[in-house]
Amino acid sequence: MFKNVLFKAVAIGALLSASLLNANQLADIKKSGVIKVAVPQDFSPFGSVAKDMSIQGYDVDMAQYIATDLGVKLKLVPVTSANRIPYLQTGKADLIISSLGKNPARQKAIDFTDAYAPFFLGVFGTKDVKVSSAADLKGKTVGVTRGSVEDIELSKLVDSSVTIKRFEDNSITISAFVSGQVKLIATGNIIVSDIAKKYPNTAPETKFAIKNSPCYIGLKKKQPELTAYLNGLIKDLKANGKLNTTSQKWLKIDLPKDL
Repeated sequence: MFKNVLFKAVAIGALLSASLLNANQLADIKKSGVIKVAVPQDFSPFGSVAKDMSIQGYDVDMAQYIATDLGVKLKLVPVTSANRIPYLQTGKADLIISSLGKNPARQKAIDFTDAYAPFFLGVFGTKDVKVSSAADLKGKTVGVTRGSVEDIELSKLVDSSVTIKRFEDNSITISAFVSGQVKLIATGNIIVSDIAKKYPNTAPETKFAIKNSPCYIGLKKKQPELTAYLNGLIKDLKANGKLNTTSQKWLKIDLPKDL
């Protein structure tokens, strides 16, 4: 008797586990009428707290695109870098849209969509300087923060024909560009966004990427319907220019063509 009860309990548990693993999360979201999205609240311009205490930023706009397209209510779930994946895995969030990069360790825990936002180190500069690759830097000077990742990566790409002018911190590098001391700088697109916000008349344009680490939407494993839907929406948002508008709004740069 006991063995039969135990066997039934194990069988039911196995069936429930299989059901949960194979659940169609896209259908569940539509049925509930709400999508819970994990977003940053302390990483501008992807997500930060506005004066009215709402959360705003690139990632919030992306979350709203999804909710609007699905016809459901958006519930923002503020997260940190440390808890965003656990929130997804425990059901506190349906998706992670939190400047999330892809790496092998994370790919074992969750799945990813196609890239929806640029996050990269690159060379940026004034419009009058015609540069589109490392080869075009020959004979030119590039400002960079000493010892930074961009300093190391740029040094790998150029030879002695390029002058790398090193400054002691980001603020000095930015000042050098804004004052016209250098017309090209190697930095991150987030730094460029900050320059454009503070000094709109001297906003640098993207020349080329040095190291690319774009942002992806994170979702639970084995959700083919939801993955396909999100990838289709991201593709449409790129094609109709809405993501480029979002990039201009928050990052002050055009969406890279190879994103």
